[in-house]
Amino acid sequence: MFALRGLSGTIGVRPGVRLWFAHSSEVPIYRQLVTQVVLAILCGDLKPGDRLPSTRELARRFALHPNTVSAGYRQLEREGWTERRRGSGVYVRANAEPPSTPEQILDHHIAGFFRAVRELGLPAADVRARVAQWLTAPPPDHFVLIDPDAELRQILLAEIGQITSFPAVGASIAECAVPETLAGAVPLCRPSKTKLVRAALPVGVELITLPIRSPNAWLNPWLPAPAASLIGIVSHWPEFLTTAHTMLIAAGLSPEVLVLRDAREARWRHGLEQVTAILCDAFTARLPKLPAKPHIIVFPLLAETARAELDGYGRHDGL
Repeated sequence: MFALRGLSGTIGVRPGVRLWFAHSSEVPIYRQLVTQVVLAILCGDLKPGDRLPSTRELARRFALHPNTVSAGYRQLEREGWTERRRGSGVYVRANAEPPSTPEQILDHHIAGFFRAVRELGLPAADVRARVAQWLTAPPPDHFVLIDPDAELRQILLAEIGQITSFPAVGASIAECAVPETLAGAVPLCRPSKTKLVRAALPVGVELITLPIRSPNAWLNPWLPAPAASLIGIVSHWPEFLTTAHTMLIAAGLSPEVLVLRDAREARWRHGLEQVTAILCDAFTARLPKLPAKPHIIVFPLLAETARAELDGYGRHDGL
């Protein structure tokens, strides 16, 4: 087992939220900050309304230039992840949170249904007839993972196949306009694409936002890393390579010990036989050409809570 060595701390954020910064790196410090905050928000380590450390506090704790921290915070605000409150500080943007438990989701849809019925002024007999038709309709028979990134769809579909027997297929945003794409399907998406996917779906269609794994919780057991270990990072998904590279450097690894390989390229296996371990995604881990000699470490994108939510569909006979 190997781990990672880096300058880290838990200043001014939720318990368990840890930040890493590598000062001697080709990845700018502000980008290291932005990447880690965004990942913490997506996986739920940071909640809407959480206050981030002040620029001065973060700069002093990690020996950063205040302008660097400010640049990272401005980028987070431009991308819509945070908001600056005058005289108070920087906060995770407090967007309305969707219902999370089965009971909350059911209440949400029932309340929306009755609100729409009242606004339409439909006769009670017509409402009962339509409800009866929906209740007697065949239940969904598969998931459809909707995402504009084809490589990411492959990864998430591989993970979904490992945690549930309910069939799953992938689709692009444009394919949502084809009625056959959504027929008998339960749509899924990742958190950062919820608004985009929701806008492409017909009004009233249920959409499940997949919970994302916390990089902090996954990375901590590997800290610190033994010296002189070569680490391979392999994936078909460019964002996986970029994000893993940034996180490992922020955690203290030297760029010289990281071997990045895009599995879409012809000679992607070159040099991997020399590494101590290979970090990859679930889809890449299934490739028959992946070298078997180094230790293979799979980073799952989906959180553990996704299993209970998705696997339940395969056991339901009714709705």
